[in-house]
Formats: sequence, C-alpha cells, structure tokens
Amino acid sequence: MTRRRFLTMSAVALTLPRPSAAATTAEPAIWRGRALGADVSLRIVGLDRAASARLWRRVSHTLAQVEARFSLHRASELTRLNATGLLVNPSADMRALIALSDQLHRSTQGAFDPSVQPLWLALAQAGDLAGARARTGWPRVEIAADRIRLAPGMALTFNGIAQGHAADRIADLMRHEGLTDVLIDAGEIAALGGNAGTPWRVGIAGPDGAPLANRALRDRALATSSPGATRVGPQGAAHILHPDGRVPLWRTVSVSAPRAVLADGLSTAFCLMTRAEIDAALAQHPGAALEYLG
Repeated sequence: MTRRRFLTMSAVALTLPRPSAAATTAEPAIWRGRALGADVSLRIVGLDRAASARLWRRVSHTLAQVEARFSLHRASELTRLNATGLLVNPSADMRALIALSDQLHRSTQGAFDPSVQPLWLALAQAGDLAGARARTGWPRVEIAADRIRLAPGMALTFNGIAQGHAADRIADLMRHEGLTDVLIDAGEIAALGGNAGTPWRVGIAGPDGAPLANRALRDRALATSSPGATRVGPQGAAHILHPDGRVPLWRTVSVSAPRAVLADGLSTAFCLMTRAEIDAALAQHPGAALEYLG
C-alpha cells in the first residue's frame, strides 16, 4: 500500500484578482504550490487581502510539520522509527495516524497495511520478495501510548493516508482562521462550504488523467486511488500493495468522507478488495461513501 505521491515541499505562489477598494474579493483567492509530491492548490472565498501573506506562511508551516512526521525521504519521525525500530513519545499526529491505521486494518480485513514498505523496496530494487513479505504484517507492530516498536526488519509507510491527513490539517487551519468557503487539493481533496452559494465541483480522473466523473462537495472530502498511476520496479508492479501479494482489482476507486484521511485510507484499501468486501468495510464507517469504482 503505497501512493503515487509523497511529501516534497517547494516554493508557493499566490494568485489574487486585481486590487479593488474592497478588503475582500468576490472571486476566490488561489494559492498554488507543491507539497506531498504533487501540485497543491487552495481556493479561498472571502479572504482578507491584508491577512493573506500570514495565512500562506501558516499553510507552509503546517505542511512542513506533516513532512517532519511522515516523510520517507528526509529526516522525520517515520524515518527514525524505520531506522531504529523504536519511536519514543510519538507526536499527536503520529499517534492519530497509528490509531487510524489500526482501525482501517481491521475494518478492511487487512487490505490497509502500512507495513508493506519492505515489499515496496524489494519491488523497486528487484530484491527478495519472499523475504520482504516475511517482514510485513501490521499486527506485529507494538503500539503503546508512549512508544511504537517494530519487529526486526520491519518498516512502515503512511503514503496511503498522509496526503489526506495533510488536507485535513490545512482544513483545520482554515476553520481556525474563520474561513468557511475553501477548496483544498493536497493530493486528496477537502471542501469547506462552497463557492458563490453552490457546492464545490471536483473531478475524478483515471490513471491516465482522463476525466471519469465529477462530484459536488460541501464540508466533505474526496480521495481517489489508481493503482496503475505509478508503477514500481523493473516489472512495473502496481504501487498499491498487500503483504500477501494480491493484486489490485480496480483501476480507479474514489471515496468521500467527512475527513480526507479516512477517505484516503479507504480508497487505497478498496483497490485490493472485492465489492462485497468494500460494502462490508463501508458498513463500519457510516460517514464514508463509495463515489466511483471501475
């Protein structure tokens, strides 16, 4: 279970309508940049221009915090855990994602499993797949309030939920700032309020980028997973993995939920599940809904 993008920060830019006498504008303010290994954008209705620079600094700081927790490619809590097998006094963010991962592992009958990182590395490097599978298995992760311990040789990846978590963190920041109409695309989408009195319209695309459907969102999140969007290793394996080696059953899965992190995790796991298994998992997450399956 890995995703097609992860945390890489770069410069951001702000696009605003032409200045006017009003302190705010009817058109949304647009923030564009890079985060989570993908293009990121925020569309904000009713933003006070004088407050915009401070807000963009806070957005960048929030994303940097997420990277400091979950990046696999720079120093982070996750890289320390994977390197040493032990993380003492994990952050609140880390504890939250560990707890959600545990819940999702159970509700998806093991399809959601952050312990597949050794398998991903073996595929990428044409290594020993059987040996890598022997080092996976979420139940082998020891979880306590003040520490997380991995069995020897294990490593975790939160690429299946970290983008959704980032979108939620930005959404929480927007609410704290009193902004009620915001569309956040951080790899997964979180929609607050609407635009000009109507819900935000968002698209669902397949692995080749072709549009498949669109949905109206208001105070809801949407996540889409396409196993074929990224291929791993010389044999081009799909990038969403299961410890037992099962292959994805669907080309594209989209899920909506009140929080992007939940939609993100479910859309990832559902790629590996039958329709009956998906329906059973959704029954355990009443706020979530299947938006596209194909």
